[in-house]
Amino acid sequence: MTRFRRRLLPVSLAILMSGTTLTPALAAGPGAGSGVDRGADGGGSATGSYLAGRYAQHQDDWTAAARFTAQALAADPDDPALLGRTFLLRLGEGRIEAAIDHANRLLNGQGEPQMALTLLAADALAKGKLDEADGYAARLPSDGLGRFLTPLTRAWLVTARGKTDEALAALQPLADVKGFEALYNLHAALILDLAGRNDEAAARYAKVTDTDAPLRVVQIVGNFMTRTGRKDEARKLYQTFQGNNPDGLLVEPALAAMANAPSEARPVPNARSGLAEALFDLGSALHHENADEPALLFGRIALHLRDDLALAHLLIGDITASRDHHEEALAAYKRLETDPLLGWTARMREADSLARMDRNDEAIAILEDLSAERPERTDAITRLGDIYRYSKRYAEAIPAYTTALERIGTPQERHWPLLYARAMCFEKTKQWQQAEADLQTALKLRPDEPSLLNFLGYSWIDRGENLPMARAMVERAVELRPRDGYIVDSLGWALYTLGDYEAAVAKLERAVELKPGDPTINDHLGDAYWRAGRRNEARFQWMRALRSADEETDKGAIQAKLDKGLPDQKAAAKQ
Repeated sequence: MTRFRRRLLPVSLAILMSGTTLTPALAAGPGAGSGVDRGADGGGSATGSYLAGRYAQHQDDWTAAARFTAQALAADPDDPALLGRTFLLRLGEGRIEAAIDHANRLLNGQGEPQMALTLLAADALAKGKLDEADGYAARLPSDGLGRFLTPLTRAWLVTARGKTDEALAALQPLADVKGFEALYNLHAALILDLAGRNDEAAARYAKVTDTDAPLRVVQIVGNFMTRTGRKDEARKLYQTFQGNNPDGLLVEPALAAMANAPSEARPVPNARSGLAEALFDLGSALHHENADEPALLFGRIALHLRDDLALAHLLIGDITASRDHHEEALAAYKRLETDPLLGWTARMREADSLARMDRNDEAIAILEDLSAERPERTDAITRLGDIYRYSKRYAEAIPAYTTALERIGTPQERHWPLLYARAMCFEKTKQWQQAEADLQTALKLRPDEPSLLNFLGYSWIDRGENLPMARAMVERAVELRPRDGYIVDSLGWALYTLGDYEAAVAKLERAVELKPGDPTINDHLGDAYWRAGRRNEARFQWMRALRSADEETDKGAIQAKLDKGLPDQKAAAKQ
């Protein structure tokens, strides 16, 4: 399904409210011209609540946005745009019953908002009210997201009535949307599978199990193969997936769970689950296109239909984590801790969220447990090293990275970041020989990696070692990544160290343009200005460096240069 994901464009809340007219009153602020007294200052007023809601939504605080927008709606209950916004916010925060109430009110006004219709159709299906569900689905649009949403929704509602051929006909428009063949074939196969038409289902499943197939497709098709007596083919499918994803966080626990799952249990056992699967698929595709608002909404409706859809909980967790709503993300991940398929991944992501909340000790405890549970795996112990490194506990990060490398054995090209990370920690703990060795090993694996070329080249330059080779390395790094301020700074510093001050100034000025607030780059430019005879400009850059200095900056050295300038010395001989 990766192929159809790439066809989706980011979608805003405005698209999801298609059919809800943006009234002139809302354009002027809620209630404008409605005769409702808003208050002059907006404090405690509907206008104030509306503006507070818009600000909260802009800050990705959907709970506060929903509360403020609901307050504005209470003062102007007939404003369709306010009602539509409140509906979407309630749905986004997972308050399904409130969202259903707002959806019904929306449909009583003008327009055909497709997300409201989708929720109501799903809710009616969940309650077994197929006629109502069909009525809502019949009003879904055929444009925008409706090109994908409408065929899927109608097909699964027809499937609920046991009419397989009609369901396939309802799904057919999806096949005509370029790039969505994989999604069409998957759901056609699921519908045929439910009807017991195994040969036709197998033919459809075969079209979605290429080398690009995601885990969920592998899970569904592998289950079908096992149920229909083709366990060897299922095993081959799993092994192919594992081979294509050697470092995937889901692979090993997922494959073990699939291999031990009861063969008679379908991953999608009925039409209600099928529609949940379809909405999850759309949400996942939108999430991969960074359209997280509609992805979250589809995920919420999918869970309303099927609360045990583990991947939908993971989707909700990932979206909320990406918005720095880590308490919500943790709640989603904790639901999956014992899941045989996703438990490992969920606990890894719990650790990530805890670390981003500066609850590092809790994150470390989870990762230590995971690493001990599976001593052959490297993901948890590597992440443990990362958390130590990000929190500047470099001495503790080194043994974690070392353990990961020992578990790997002979590193492959894909392992260069691990060597790079350990080298950073060695360098920070003043163990340069070990850092140098790791960087040289990593460069043998990845000779044209700009980060490695820059790190080793800059370090040699700073130490006055291997200067011609170091200069060539950073020049190559700049060629590969010309807009990276740190790498351009390395080349400027190389030129400075070699005594070519005019050329150094040009490069370091460019580095400052790219990274204007970095104290090290400002300090380097100040040094180059001084050697080039531009004393006032030098002091200005040193002052900038001092103002933006962090705890790792030698503020005393910069202050000394401001007080006395650089000591006189002969220009380094050009090489």
